[in-house]
Amino acid sequence: MLPAERRARILDELRGTRVVSTEDLAQSLSVSGETIRRDLTGLERQGLLARVHGGASLARSVPAGEEASFAERAASGSEAKERIGRAAAALVEPGQLIVIDVGTTAARVARALPMDLVATVATCSLLAAIELAERPNLEILVCGGRLRGGDLALSNTAAQAFFADLNPDIAFLGSGGVDARGVTDFHFDEAMVRKTIVKNAAASYVLADSTKFDRLARHRVAGWDTLAGLITDQDPPTSIRSSITEAGGQILFR
Repeated sequence: MLPAERRARILDELRGTRVVSTEDLAQSLSVSGETIRRDLTGLERQGLLARVHGGASLARSVPAGEEASFAERAASGSEAKERIGRAAAALVEPGQLIVIDVGTTAARVARALPMDLVATVATCSLLAAIELAERPNLEILVCGGRLRGGDLALSNTAAQAFFADLNPDIAFLGSGGVDARGVTDFHFDEAMVRKTIVKNAAASYVLADSTKFDRLARHRVAGWDTLAGLITDQDPPTSIRSSITEAGGQILFR
């Protein structure tokens, strides 16, 4: 198991129990106590937990309506995001114009694209652009706009104008939360960019792991009637599933 995956597992355990012991983590992850202590020290330096005698506790909870830090999101749910990325990449066909949105899950879509894919990718994510920069058969288009640190996301009216001039075959959208009404986001400018993408794309899929289910962010992006579906890691709650299927959308999960 890679260190990043192990640390993601530690954070997942903390979210469920609030407190974990070094001994229990070492046993469940089949590593030494010293390895776990190094992991806990690294996660504490990132502000993701607080070390306590014999283990660790969550540093703080993230209030509803606020987005977790990039470091926490990048370190958590790696396996689920990889599965979502592979499921999304499986929808892509050669020759398409593909939009990859911002977010830690969207970056996994970029990584999962076939190495020999011949296509054009438009993105507002510098993380996605960097991931794809050395692919010889891809044309990479990057919008302008205001840069938000962490996710390296580009947005504002310049980004909206860029996507207004494109007609993508398929788009993969990041999300702050998904519920029975559709998808929401934490950042106003980025929500406006997503609205433009959805308006012009032939098919727009929302990327959301199960932690996003029934979470409501501040800004409404789109309803399920304007989206092609949801790509996730688990079967969603009945309310979300019903809304998507009634709107004629797909639910893809691995």
